[in-house]
Amino acid sequence: MNKYLVLITLIIFSFSCSDSNESKTQNPPEQNEFLKGVDISFLPQIEASGYTYINSNNQPQDALSIFKNNGINTVRLRLWKNPETTHSSFDEVKTLAQRVKNKGMKVWLTVHYSDTWADPGHQEKPEQWQNISFQALKDSVYNYTKKIVTQINPDYMQIGNEVNAGVLFPEGNLTNNPTQFKELLNQGLQAVNDYAPTAKTIIHFAGHSDANWFFGNLTDLDYDIIALSYYPFWHGTSLTNLETNITNLKTNHNKDVIIAETAYPFTLDWNDWTNNIIGSQEQLIPNYPATPQGQLNFMNDINQICLNTEALGFCYWAPEWVAYNGSQSSEGSAWENLALFDFNGKVLPTISIFND
Repeated sequence: MNKYLVLITLIIFSFSCSDSNESKTQNPPEQNEFLKGVDISFLPQIEASGYTYINSNNQPQDALSIFKNNGINTVRLRLWKNPETTHSSFDEVKTLAQRVKNKGMKVWLTVHYSDTWADPGHQEKPEQWQNISFQALKDSVYNYTKKIVTQINPDYMQIGNEVNAGVLFPEGNLTNNPTQFKELLNQGLQAVNDYAPTAKTIIHFAGHSDANWFFGNLTDLDYDIIALSYYPFWHGTSLTNLETNITNLKTNHNKDVIIAETAYPFTLDWNDWTNNIIGSQEQLIPNYPATPQGQLNFMNDINQICLNTEALGFCYWAPEWVAYNGSQSSEGSAWENLALFDFNGKVLPTISIFND
């Protein structure tokens, strides 16, 4: 009889322990931090010129400190394979990434898999990878990505930049070689999964109206985050459509969504002799004038859209790209009227969005 009592007691104890362990595993997962980012890839070039940034207290301060002190928690950096200069090179990006980490901010790398700009209209292979077989190209993507993640250790790893049309042309052209396009992306994703499994992987699409179709073609790839570029002067002026499409992407693909690039002008004037990309009223959204307040209102609504849709966050592109070579320069900034610093180098009120 005592034997049976002992057996019953052990069974009850076993179920009790099982229930306790199960309750621990069923705790809701920790939510992702809302990402408030800036892409400051021009910073080393501007710092080398001796340019001085001014914080909101009218004090000279390095740009990284200004961003950190105003709530930015993530810094996005572009990486080119073998650029003509040192800018956006592996060594420069590695050094800047360490500075970012030392400030307590996260690092988001956007790997162009090119020696220069990669975007929907340009996806040129690095010179080093020209005239090699497709298998060798895949191996090169894998090994290059492995080098990046093992030596720089990013928190977010973007495989390609604005890959609407594909990567590494002609082999990775989406229209002509959709299978090879995905194979090349997969090599980058696999290298991250193999050597930096805690890093979040990102696939980046410019715009939003066709994004649902695009990501519908990538359902067999293992990645974490859908990234969009949204510039109203290129991707449509309806913020309602943007919000709807982000919601649809999250629902249809069960992925986190982030606005990887956005910006808005605080003026239509210029501060050097470099032609500006945005310079006319026709490029603006009605009710968002090209003023400091208009820029602030635009970014406030971008922030609100991310909150409404439970998006992962947003990243402002090139807030530091001021007219650093002086007002007479013809090789300065084409973006100084979209920066987050005015023409005197003082940070604009829009910076307050990141502290919200």
